[in-house]
Amino acid sequence: MTVQRFTPKGMLQPVPYHHVAVGTGARHVHVSGQVARQADGTPVAVGDLVGQVAQALRNTATGLSGAGATFADVLRLTFYVTQWRPERIGDFMAGVEAVADEIGLELPMPPTSLIGVEALFEKDVLVEVEATALVD
Repeated sequence: MTVQRFTPKGMLQPVPYHHVAVGTGARHVHVSGQVARQADGTPVAVGDLVGQVAQALRNTATGLSGAGATFADVLRLTFYVTQWRPERIGDFMAGVEAVADEIGLELPMPPTSLIGVEALFEKDVLVEVEATALVD
């Protein structure tokens, strides 16, 4: 197995992600920040955090697949969310859960950071996700 994920005793539990990932593969895959856009650039789920999280993760799955990887190979996810407030965690997680089975993202997720930002590259973009994977 290329990636092993776990949460050691003594670390905060439960959380919707593992705290640690150990990779043993040789080929690194880095998927750049993915947003809620179709391949032709058409915005998806404008104004809807749930829908944008789901679409950004779908796009991430497409990027991973193009490199011969899946979410099983992901060491780390980083989410950037505009105008973040802790009370938005329910919508954020609803987006993750809505698409997890479809894209093969097991829960709890790989080690994950959620970073609140004022804005992203376009006004309608609410979330951007980056992935780092390791494959043999």
